[in-house]
Amino acid sequence: MNGSARASGAGRRRSRIRPPLLLLALAGAFACAGRGAVPVPPGGSVTVAPAASLAFYLHANAFYGGLAQRRFNTLETYNDPLLREQFRTENQFFDYYADLAQSLDDADFERARPIDVAIQDFLFESPSLVHVQVRFVGEDDRPLRPNKTSLRRLDRWERVDGRWWLAPEKL
Repeated sequence: MNGSARASGAGRRRSRIRPPLLLLALAGAFACAGRGAVPVPPGGSVTVAPAASLAFYLHANAFYGGLAQRRFNTLETYNDPLLREQFRTENQFFDYYADLAQSLDDADFERARPIDVAIQDFLFESPSLVHVQVRFVGEDDRPLRPNKTSLRRLDRWERVDGRWWLAPEKL
């Protein structure tokens, strides 16, 4: 008998993803507050409905996903209307963009370009105020450093008139 022969069905694994259960588990995971990465604000935090938490996560994740592979030391990114539309005022955009571009440069990101951006955690301070821990990963710009570099930052989002806005604190 050939050593590679297997009985019918042996060695096969069946995995079935159940979208409703996966979605419910994802929503529940994001509804939890205070998992350690985001400092708890002085006023504490609140628990929100899983649907509200998931809706916020999907919105913020789309924004941060759009930051990957973008150079933050170019006019093209600076003038991008899709990036700017996440801020209620032009000054908020200026504050956020300048701080992020400088932070990427300080963290030695090659070409000030993150290759991956991911939400690590978020915490609802109130139903309309969320603190988000984000991790940026990029190639290291320093000579003879073949590794990656990373940057973690804490962003603040506010919900005003039914819409989520990135709301950087004044620098």
